[in-house]
Amino acid sequence: MARAMFEYTKTILNKVSFDATLFCKEVQKALQRLLPYEIEELKIFIESMVQQNPDLDTCLIYLKA
Repeated sequence: MARAMFEYTKTILNKVSFDATLFCKEVQKALQRLLPYEIEELKIFIESMVQQNPDLDTCLIYLKA
């Protein structure tokens, strides 16, 4: 079940990547819901998204904690 949440989170982040504010909100939600090892995978996923869309870099602050 937890893996399904991770995949769902990636889908949502892809859909809201056009808006940095929405993206940041979804990142915050994901960090509350996902397991620690999934958060590590999410960090890698988000960093690759930021390379494609530099506007999303404001959300990286949530991943540093």
